[in-house]
Amino acid sequence: MVTVKLLDSSDFDLLCSADTSVFDNPIQPELARAYLAHPDYNIALAVDGDKVVGMASGLFYFHPDKPLELFVNEVGVAESYQRQGIAKRLMEVLFDAARERGVTYAWVGTEGDNLPAKALYMRSGGKGQDMAYFEFDLSKRHFKSKV
Repeated sequence: MVTVKLLDSSDFDLLCSADTSVFDNPIQPELARAYLAHPDYNIALAVDGDKVVGMASGLFYFHPDKPLELFVNEVGVAESYQRQGIAKRLMEVLFDAARERGVTYAWVGTEGDNLPAKALYMRSGGKGQDMAYFEFDLSKRHFKSKV
């Protein structure tokens, strides 16, 4: 049976046991420890026995003109566990943690052609809109400084 839980610092070993069937890259222990220790970062894992089969991460942030919000950073479920409602359960855990902090607004972005993610977000109560997505390689300078 798959269980879903919001992690805290005591779950370091569990997080480090996850592999790239759920995450994009291998877990880096120093980053995992820092992530778990940060009060504004949340990560939920889905676990089957001792195997991590899904994750969802999000972070709380605010801006001078906006109240605290939840940005859902990423959701991933191992291929053999997809289409079982695990991703939706992971999102619910993140949303519950946000509600406990008084957050009333959350958002997530995804690529326009990511139909499974878009379906998940709609099933989770999201309202879609068109967005443009840009990535920046900060190892290169694209602007000349005038300073």
